[in-house]
Amino acid sequence: MNGPEGRVVVVTGAAGTAGVATCSALRSAGATVVAVGHSKERLAALADAIPGISTELSDLTDADAVQRLAARVRERHGGIDGLVHLVGGYRGGDGFTSNTDEDWRFLSSALIDTLRHVTLSFHDDLVRSSAGRAVIVSAQAAQAPSAGSANYAAAKAAAEAWMIALADSFRATAPDAAATILVIKALVDDKMRANAPTRKFPGFTDVNDLAARIVGLWSMDAQSCNGARIALGA
Repeated sequence: MNGPEGRVVVVTGAAGTAGVATCSALRSAGATVVAVGHSKERLAALADAIPGISTELSDLTDADAVQRLAARVRERHGGIDGLVHLVGGYRGGDGFTSNTDEDWRFLSSALIDTLRHVTLSFHDDLVRSSAGRAVIVSAQAAQAPSAGSANYAAAKAAAEAWMIALADSFRATAPDAAATILVIKALVDDKMRANAPTRKFPGFTDVNDLAARIVGLWSMDAQSCNGARIALGA
């Protein structure tokens, strides 16, 4: 594998800090980047910051909207070689009974439904690719939830299960494709460090390190990263 050069990679949640770092790293590595978000203004700023990327506005919680997104990407690029799903969100509380239905609806929509929609819509493109890669960022909390983070941890665990099922599909239909879970404690960036100069952020993963690991998936053998749960920031 020679990395993502020449590959078409869709990055969802692209306007977030991790998304910006990932789009930049992929573009620097020679990939064609399709940045997907839900804010027209933030996508415009992203396009200004990273010349050469294309942007798509889409509501990933809407299955029909995601199918239309996939059709547009397919029409413009012929298919994709990568899906980097960075849509996130957190809701938590002080104890078990603070896990509200409202928070669950938000988290299940953001962390599970969006993943379901994009992987179902782009599955066949990744299968057809000679180096299809799908990746999500999960959290240590999925395996070690606290009482107050039950909603969040359950949603993350469900997303991981979905990715393992996707990996099983690739194993049966596309030996050159891989679905990978990158696991972090939390993310950190330069702005966070500047806002808390005395804080150490132990075990956190820098967004640029995350981006580099994502780029590196195209240099790994598919069978070694398909279905893998890779811990970062340790």
